[in-house]
Amino acid sequence: MATAETIYVGELRTQATHNASGVSILTDAPVDNHGKGAAFSPTDLLATSLGSCMLTIMGIEAGKRGFDINGTRVTITKHMASNPRRVSAIDVELTFPHNQYNDQEKRLLSHISKTCPVALSLHPDILQNIIIHYGQNN
Repeated sequence: MATAETIYVGELRTQATHNASGVSILTDAPVDNHGKGAAFSPTDLLATSLGSCMLTIMGIEAGKRGFDINGTRVTITKHMASNPRRVSAIDVELTFPHNQYNDQEKRLLSHISKTCPVALSLHPDILQNIIIHYGQNN
């Protein structure tokens, strides 16, 4: 079965529907590329999926090892290049709500930030700048 179906609805906007769940999202072209910026752009989703993937895999591995990452936040900043227009870098700032992780857990979380499926799927020319903070309030 196909993963999703996307329909161009006009005015530089698409609606993508996840086939298994029926959940839909809209995309809109960014203001700097003829759009309204009224929703995630496709490149925003690309960058955002990196942070979501990191948190998902971290949550899976933390659960297997008996600790949690509940409340962890990721802030994503996407950088664009031109000629050709493309994502050139993604800044990822992970903020964990406490600093009760041991050194092994911190190494695991750092490793996952660099090796989650999305991180490994992005073209190597896209810089992935990752900063991790422990023990900060969200």
